[in-house]
Amino acid sequence: MTGSDLAEIYRNYIACLNRQDWPALGQFVHDDVAHNARPFGLSGYRAMLEQDFREIPDLHFNIELLVCNPPQIASRLKFDCTPVGKFLGLDVNGKRVSFCENVFYEFRDGKIRHVWSIIDKPAIEVQL
Repeated sequence: MTGSDLAEIYRNYIACLNRQDWPALGQFVHDDVAHNARPFGLSGYRAMLEQDFREIPDLHFNIELLVCNPPQIASRLKFDCTPVGKFLGLDVNGKRVSFCENVFYEFRDGKIRHVWSIIDKPAIEVQL
């Protein structure tokens, strides 16, 4: 798989998240996906994303930076949103915040198998 192929799959995955098209998630995410070294499985990963959208109804994933080196992707995602209550242990309570998430993905069989991510929590703290 080329870097261009992998980038296209990733962009389609992000579009799937933004549509909240949960039945299609399995087209992009491996059945045995792990997040930050914790085995989630597809159903656990989906539950995590659904919870994110409940806590942040206007959540929208924006790719700010994308680097492909098959079978890995590094991405910087930009968010501008209004979490309804606590977010990352912070009392956001509907205040609009902007922050980034740095994410590394490893693909297997054309699907996301490992995800490592870190959210820029200090950027949110400064805005509160």
